[in-house]
Amino acid sequence: MSGESVQPKPRRYRTLPEKVGSVVLGFESIVVFLAGLVIFGLSALPEGIPRWWGIVAGSVGFVVTLAASGTLRWAWGRILGWAIQFVIALGAFLVPAILLVTIIFGALYAYAMIGGSKIERRVQEQRRELGTD
Repeated sequence: MSGESVQPKPRRYRTLPEKVGSVVLGFESIVVFLAGLVIFGLSALPEGIPRWWGIVAGSVGFVVTLAASGTLRWAWGRILGWAIQFVIALGAFLVPAILLVTIIFGALYAYAMIGGSKIERRVQEQRRELGTD
């Protein structure tokens, strides 16, 4: 070692939709798992499908939603987030209370993606005007 201090690599800039969307999907992943437990507990699956598939669906939904929260930097990750919202909405056919989850988290995700993008554009314009970009 020559006594030089190694500077840490600066963190990657994360846009507002990425930051807020990942928080929304992170919390939603917990709720999706709990919804799977509700489906299991209420035996809300169609006739002939074992109850334990509710736990499997909730667990898979948890993992996919949590993983999707880390992909929001790419356009396909944001599309995946919208697809997850749609799949969760389909769960309302099994348990109508899931519709409330769909409305709340769908609105939060929409605000994160649409409203966050508008705010991010405005911030980037201000940074360019000030020359801090």
